[in-house]
Amino acid sequence: MRITLAEEITLLSLDDESGAVKQRQSVGWAVAGALLIELVLAKRVRVSGTYLELVDSPPIGEELLDGRAESIRTWMRGRSKRRVSDWLAKDQAKAIGAAVERLSGRGVVVEERRKALGMFPVRRFPEADGTVERELRERLAAAVLKGAEPDERTASLIAVIHAAGLHGLAFPGSPGKEIKARTAELADGQWAAESIRSAIRDMRLAMAAVTAATVT
Repeated sequence: MRITLAEEITLLSLDDESGAVKQRQSVGWAVAGALLIELVLAKRVRVSGTYLELVDSPPIGEELLDGRAESIRTWMRGRSKRRVSDWLAKDQAKAIGAAVERLSGRGVVVEERRKALGMFPVRRFPEADGTVERELRERLAAAVLKGAEPDERTASLIAVIHAAGLHGLAFPGSPGKEIKARTAELADGQWAAESIRSAIRDMRLAMAAVTAATVT
């Protein structure tokens, strides 16, 4: 089963048993960035410098991506371009929920509803089909741990993982220093078009700004 980059990031972040999202703030930025990058790969949007532009093209046929493209169109309000960082800041709070719903619709995770302390409604999404995550982790391990040459989508995924600092979620138990060095090498490679590089760069800058503001 092929899932989107955003769903892959989300799947890596979900606890297999409880279905809770780990590192939720960083994952939110990563999922929003992954959605945008996949829209760039599909030529539905274009990133020029720090600006985001819509491309007049037919639907992709993937509801998660087509839905995001329409959300961007609405957000643009008829403008020819808007800042990438502004869109990511807007979308990061909602991106995880959209990706989880799509994973649930595919049967990869299952929705569970319960009440915390008997009062507060809580939704969790434990894994239902482990083969998708297993194949995903094998693909990442081949590129990062075994030195295989990743395709464009896998390289994009690794770049997002590196930018968001999700090394521990993607490669649990592996030496952190070595993982970061290899993901940095792949992220800085020549595989990506400038529009993808710009989207990843803006995601990192936006995350850094939010982190600095939170600390302050």
